[in-house]
Amino acid sequence: MQSAQAAAAAVDEASSSGAPSNAAPTSDTWELDFCSRPLLDERGKKVWELVVTDTSRSFEYTQYFPNSKINSIELRKALEALLQRPGAVVPEKARFFRGQMQTIITKALGDVGIKALPSRRCFSIMSLLEERLESVYKVDPRYSDKATTMFNIDLGVPEPLPDALRGEKWAFVQLPLGPLLDMLKTVEEGNMFGATMSLASAGLADLPRDILVPGVAVFSRRAMPLAAWTNGLEIAGVKADVERSCLILETGVNQRWRYGGWRASPDSIEEAQGWEDAKEGTRGLHFLAVQPDPDSEDLTGLWLLQDRMPPNV
Repeated sequence: MQSAQAAAAAVDEASSSGAPSNAAPTSDTWELDFCSRPLLDERGKKVWELVVTDTSRSFEYTQYFPNSKINSIELRKALEALLQRPGAVVPEKARFFRGQMQTIITKALGDVGIKALPSRRCFSIMSLLEERLESVYKVDPRYSDKATTMFNIDLGVPEPLPDALRGEKWAFVQLPLGPLLDMLKTVEEGNMFGATMSLASAGLADLPRDILVPGVAVFSRRAMPLAAWTNGLEIAGVKADVERSCLILETGVNQRWRYGGWRASPDSIEEAQGWEDAKEGTRGLHFLAVQPDPDSEDLTGLWLLQDRMPPNV
């Protein structure tokens, strides 16, 4: 049997050949995961891995780590190696969804001048991890289905919504995907508050453009400041909680807020459940819109969302 040092060296050697793309990172936002994988080294210890990409997956970077090197210093060294690729640009921020790793990740990112952003809006890296589970980890001789990660997301109890984020009225709505994407171009151009995503990176490229996407429209006479405050959140999704008779706004990694309510009745329960069922037809895709009133065609904020939990990798 190999010594611990030799086993660690073998893992380090594997890391140098694991990167699927040598492209230089040039985008202003990364998505990052640093966690154990379902792989066991010769000592029976879990192998860890850093995976980095961006929203369009224009580059991918992976590096394995022995479990004896799980700290912010080693992570910083790996990030520095990525940034040394010819043409690489330091991004403004990097999203990550493992709240339990926040201390290490935030320190390492900060040391290389990158803002750490805890968020479940990590659609690209979630898709990449799902792919790696099938194409990389399961075909690795070190794979063990008993070595699944313990770093999962524990959602918090819904809290009262801060007044600055509260609208005056709201409604369940729906829009065809095509027109919705056209409206999101204003967000992409920086002319409206909101957030969008790459449907391809989120595994939704095959959705027909005429499919009706469920959404929630929030109305307020102070629509512009409401959209600005909302834009400061990392919105993960909106849920219709039938048991609590309220909307739940999910933000960050595991924060939840009571976003709006209704009086329980057979009709309101049917409408709320129907809205949730509609999300199943779009594989979790939905949206949140902010506008002055129901009759206005002008939006002040638009967020494209997806109900998605990280893969158990």
